[in-house]
Amino acid sequence: MNNLWGGAVAGAARTLNSSIETDSRMWREDILGSMAHAAMLTEQGILSRADGEAIREGLAGILADLEKGTLAIDMSAEDIHTFVEMTLTGRIGEAGKRLHTARSRNDQVATDLRLYTRGQIEGLLGLIRGAVAAIHDKAVEYAGAVMPGYTHLQRAQPVTFGHYLCAWAMMLIRDAGRLADAKKRMNQCPLGACALAGTSFPIDRENTAAALGFDRPVLNSLDAVSDRDFCVETLAALSLLMAHMSRMAEELVLWSSLEFGFVTLPEGFVTGSSIMPQKKNPDMAELIRGKTGRVYGDLMGMLTVLKGLPLAYNKDMQEDKQALFDGLDTAALCLSVLAPMIGGMQPHRSAMRKAAGAGFINATDCADWLAEHGVPFREAYGVAAGLVRQGKPLEELTLDEYRAASPVFDESVYQAVDLDECVRRRNLPIDEELAAIEAFLQEG
Repeated sequence: MNNLWGGAVAGAARTLNSSIETDSRMWREDILGSMAHAAMLTEQGILSRADGEAIREGLAGILADLEKGTLAIDMSAEDIHTFVEMTLTGRIGEAGKRLHTARSRNDQVATDLRLYTRGQIEGLLGLIRGAVAAIHDKAVEYAGAVMPGYTHLQRAQPVTFGHYLCAWAMMLIRDAGRLADAKKRMNQCPLGACALAGTSFPIDRENTAAALGFDRPVLNSLDAVSDRDFCVETLAALSLLMAHMSRMAEELVLWSSLEFGFVTLPEGFVTGSSIMPQKKNPDMAELIRGKTGRVYGDLMGMLTVLKGLPLAYNKDMQEDKQALFDGLDTAALCLSVLAPMIGGMQPHRSAMRKAAGAGFINATDCADWLAEHGVPFREAYGVAAGLVRQGKPLEELTLDEYRAASPVFDESVYQAVDLDECVRRRNLPIDEELAAIEAFLQEG
């Protein structure tokens, strides 16, 4: 298959120049963009009705054949745009050669990539909702299950498992917002910018933008073809999404260990050892954690491609797709695993409660009780610290032991250091959190 630009490269140079191995996945977007472009050219009288109809029917046929699998993409083509146009010309003849009127591959590629990324983000938003829904269901079920909260990975203060899981959901909800913002900003159509300086043909850019579901055309023609900030923004949002999934995965790894024993991961998400028959390794959680670095690399690679590029288009920008597609694919795969892994995990209330009963995580509540009874907090802190140093759980201290530390103590301190009461008295708005999560899920 020949090149659209008429020349030829061979050997390693051909391999270096070709992008079809990467951009062939955009065949649907390329065809739909071409159909909208041809329809606009026809409406504007730039193409005859006969040529416009021939192009429309030819592109529709290519689309149908690719969808059915009866047409294979020719990987010897320079890129997907070349394949579609030359296949069209091979089927309908001279009319196919008129499709590229008032268009460059520069604005064509930028349009295809925005269309593809927009669709992928829509898919990711659905996957995020699935993960949030799984978290929500577990949070509702374990809203009152007491567990230790941590700082510095040391037991700190009592919370509930439901409240803990809501923190995960809040992270993902913000990730969805960032991706939705990126989708909104990229939803402008580059078609009509041509190579960099627009066209002398009387095209209607608003027409093609509307036909493809864009909000408007990109205003500046150089900007339309020369920037990939929407790729960077998408990868930045994906990097934060992966960071959050990695933190969740890390906690699942810890919690499913015998040392914690807080959860058991479902069978389909753990693997065995080739040598140790007893092992159940949390490999899926570990792989989510590991693949996070891959998406970070995609972001840094994309930023580096753009660094220092003069306006307008440069061939360097062909490298945009590998990084972006890899980031999108990786995030989608990890979300597809995370949701059922969380949905299928079995939390262990007794293990969490036992952990919460150790480590004096109610010491702050003891100090707060003293402060509520008139003792300056810094002094109350010192009294509670002294009680902790005795090494006896605060619930098991006698009233005489309490009063030896401070005469202010009375029997009501036992209610204050009860773990359930500690959680109940704190401003942990679990009902409001769950309502906010439910509102997010209903938006979809």
